[in-house]
Amino acid sequence: MTVVTGKGADLLILGGGLVGTTLAIAAARKGFTSHVVDRADPAELTAEGFDGRASAISTASWNLFENIGIAPALEPFASPISSIAVTDQMKPGRIDFQPAPEDGTLGRMFANRRLRLALFEAAEAEPLITLHSKAEITERRRDDYGTSVTLGDGTELSAPLMVAAEGRGSPTRDEAGISLAKWDYSHRAIIAGLTHEKPHDHVAWEIFYPAGPFALLPMQDDPDSTHRSALVWTVDEKDAAGTLKLSDRAFLAEVTKRMGDMFGAITSVGARSSYPLGFHHTAKITDTRLALIGDAAHGIHPIAGQGLNLGLRDVGALVEVIAEGRSIGLDPGDAQLLKRYENWRGLDSFMVALATDGLTRLFGMGGPAASAVRRIGMAGVQRAPVLKDWFMDEARGVSGDLPELLRA
Repeated sequence: MTVVTGKGADLLILGGGLVGTTLAIAAARKGFTSHVVDRADPAELTAEGFDGRASAISTASWNLFENIGIAPALEPFASPISSIAVTDQMKPGRIDFQPAPEDGTLGRMFANRRLRLALFEAAEAEPLITLHSKAEITERRRDDYGTSVTLGDGTELSAPLMVAAEGRGSPTRDEAGISLAKWDYSHRAIIAGLTHEKPHDHVAWEIFYPAGPFALLPMQDDPDSTHRSALVWTVDEKDAAGTLKLSDRAFLAEVTKRMGDMFGAITSVGARSSYPLGFHHTAKITDTRLALIGDAAHGIHPIAGQGLNLGLRDVGALVEVIAEGRSIGLDPGDAQLLKRYENWRGLDSFMVALATDGLTRLFGMGGPAASAVRRIGMAGVQRAPVLKDWFMDEARGVSGDLPELLRA
């Protein structure tokens, strides 16, 4: 990989996180060059340590990783999700989502560090990708003829298409004046890595409490066979600071109170972190020679684990659109191509966001009556194979109009 100053590429990707880097690699597999600009230091993002930050990769997203060639580097670190158990406060009436053997798993869990390592290594080895790490953007420019940015060191980069992949607080989106609907759930997700006595058997648990979901996600065992899970615990905003300050012993006592002894004794807890939970969805995902992908376009509650997968669907759709456009002589920023991307991804991501928001509100209703209604509904789904299959297809990401890169 070489650093090119003042030279254009096909794509100018602002944001080198999981979604932005995946876009660069997927585009390179189709012959597109890109500049990837990011403020972060890759060395810090890939530092050793298990802190619980992890992502569920759906079947469709795994197909994408296979099709762009990074699956072999990830496979040794995958923890399959063989089933999902959904319960209201561990009371009777839970749902068990377990696919038939011929349908494979419901996804794979990875520590975010492993995903970043595989993506960074693939990007660094790809001659069509130029990475600009620890880089500040001082100016963005777009017009009918092209796009460019100026970096803090004076470097100028240009491309026919600018892609905003900077996450929820995207300055490129805001600078473009793209409006968004958003609200705050007044909750925070507390993230931590747990080690425990009993194996998780590759079951992902979603336990709903009035304050929010308490999720236990199956991670790969350590080399010494220590069992690990990632915890995503939703708490009220006013309780978050106090929960984070608990001693390890007190924190584990609170965790055990909510999960019981399903994993035996919880033997340790990793570093804890948290982030505020909110919803946002942009009015549009394109502008003049600009496309939004990932959290720059849509931010959803982690209740269904679909945030990253939604961004990877954006990647597949955008690459397919610009590749087909090139075949008829259109450059990646052509307005016709961006309109097709808008039409393809705008409605799908909006429907997923609305469904996730609805689930959040449904399971957040307090009181014994609401709990009883939820458990009756879940018991009904448990006895309805057609409904369960539909939910599992949604979890695997294999429903709807899938981009080619996300197909097996």
